[in-house]
Amino acid sequence: MQIGTRDEYEYYLEADRASLEMTRQRPRLFGDEIWRFQRLLRKIEYYEMRPPSPLIRLYLTYLGLRYHRLSMLLGFSIPTQIFGPGLSIAHRGTIVVNSCARVGANCRLHVCVNIGCQAGTDDQAPVIGDNVYIGPGTMIFGPIRIADNVVIGANSVVNRSFEEPGITIAGAPARKISDRGSECLFVHGTEMAGRRRER
Repeated sequence: MQIGTRDEYEYYLEADRASLEMTRQRPRLFGDEIWRFQRLLRKIEYYEMRPPSPLIRLYLTYLGLRYHRLSMLLGFSIPTQIFGPGLSIAHRGTIVVNSCARVGANCRLHVCVNIGCQAGTDDQAPVIGDNVYIGPGTMIFGPIRIADNVVIGANSVVNRSFEEPGITIAGAPARKISDRGSECLFVHGTEMAGRRRER
């Protein structure tokens, strides 16, 4: 899930662009702050994997300052090296993600989401699969696993694992409410990016 090469970096950028449903190649100066945030996230992830040198460390410090400023503007607390390709952040607003969480490809993430660790620990955080839709106000915490193609309804509290793929869960605490998953909710960014790369 880490961006180790330039090709992987370009792939992540394209997958994110596709998931955000952007038709332009580059973000506008005004109005595309979330897209600019995600591009900066990927750039930092790429340079964090480069062989260390004084110049790389200096550049990462510069990128980190820009990232911190944009995070404050948008209300995000999102560490690097968490999300797979095809991330789509729906709106600006409070989003908090623990640095030990791991989220697969094509995650659709809404406002007021908290992905955190178990109380009293620093590293007991969720592992979330591919193609997961996380509704507004959702809290996901603890050493739990969420399968691929799961929809998590708004204002859910998810504190146990759901390892059945292709379902909808909701509630506080969350429970399965439907056998329908995320397949019909969004076009997967990595699939779109893959098709563009094949052309």
